[in-house]
Amino acid sequence: MGSRDADIDFTFARPTTVRAVLDSLAAAGWSAAQRGDHVSYMVNDPDDMYEWYDSAADRIDEVLGNLDATANEPYTVALGIYHSEAKTGGMLMFQSGRTDVSFIPAIDRRRIPVAPEFTDLAWYLHALVPALVTAGLRGYEAHEIRY
Repeated sequence: MGSRDADIDFTFARPTTVRAVLDSLAAAGWSAAQRGDHVSYMVNDPDDMYEWYDSAADRIDEVLGNLDATANEPYTVALGIYHSEAKTGGMLMFQSGRTDVSFIPAIDRRRIPVAPEFTDLAWYLHALVPALVTAGLRGYEAHEIRY
């Protein structure tokens, strides 16, 4: 049968920050707090190790400060986001240079009802793109791949 992966690759007109993207998405119902009171984030390092961390949601300012730190600009960083009303979420991955950001719907992925083997990428685009326009979104590509 194989597995499937889906992602949406966003391109911004200028380098952005994790805080700016999260602030834009918050207006559309997204949050870094996932199913309760924790925040998941990742910082790549010089050894190319993708280390994931959990933090209390009330420490979000510290987490965002770490992800947006000048020392981390050359590395990929990521933040888990969740839409509590829609009960779905995923990971925002910020590449070095911070103009390319990917969203991977990994938390209770929404599926197309009449074709449940496929991710409902249209729903995610509708839920993400209007908010990201305010953060300088220039374009996007959405993909679903079967392995």
